[in-house]
Amino acid sequence: MPLSRTLGCITVTALTDGEGAFFQPRAEAFPHATAAHWREADRLDPASVTVDGQWWLPFRSFAIRADDGPVTLVDAGIGPTDAPAASWAPVPGRMPAELAAAGIDPADVDTVVLTHLHSDHIGWAVTGTPGRPYFPNASYLVQRAELDAAETINPGLPAGLIAPLRAAGQLRVVDGEATLTPAVRLLSTPGHTPGHQSVLVTSADDRMLLTGDLLVHMVQLVDPDLAYAHEVDPEQARRSRLAALRTHSPTLLATPHLGAPFTPTPPHPARGDHEVIAPTRRLAGQ
Repeated sequence: MPLSRTLGCITVTALTDGEGAFFQPRAEAFPHATAAHWREADRLDPASVTVDGQWWLPFRSFAIRADDGPVTLVDAGIGPTDAPAASWAPVPGRMPAELAAAGIDPADVDTVVLTHLHSDHIGWAVTGTPGRPYFPNASYLVQRAELDAAETINPGLPAGLIAPLRAAGQLRVVDGEATLTPAVRLLSTPGHTPGHQSVLVTSADDRMLLTGDLLVHMVQLVDPDLAYAHEVDPEQARRSRLAALRTHSPTLLATPHLGAPFTPTPPHPARGDHEVIAPTRRLAGQ
């Protein structure tokens, strides 16, 4: 049974599509991390390192549901055997079985938030030939800046993902911050990709931040200033990470790639300059 956490009437369920070793040494992925950084990260998250020092990571999505209402899915995993992530991730993923174990039918999903368009986050969004949305009743939410950069992120995205979603009338374009429900908000957190977004769930004094790849390893909680080699704009990613952790003060993090799906937010001393990402509130169909 997938792991879940509750905030008031809201249940957030972690759906693990697969797991495996990263395709490059972790010292190359985080070139500025020191031996002390790694010791602390491995102490806090021992499941993320193998006996021979490789980075071992899961690939998760998260389902958000209030009571027995419709489901908001955050990210769409690595996908089936022929998914875009097949060249490096452990496809086929097990999303269909994870959804079933959580009592979720794909038709129950009315919103899919794609935090960004990297291949390990979009795998089940569109499947088959010709491509069709896997979640037939869902609006797929993508930041406009991410759509504008889609061909740069992956030349196959316009035809393989965006065109089928548009043809089905299921693509929704977001400009900055948006409120999905009184308890669920989209946050603009660019840097990892041009239009990366995260999700904040709030209930009373509890706040859960579904990070996407705002942070990808415990070492970036040990030191949030640490850059990840695959961030398109490391300085913007750093500012987004600091702003999200401090401005919204989440009590719990839900992460795609850390060893455990739910991690309490550790306290951090102030580091460097940071800025709050100025939001807009327009949600448009396209």
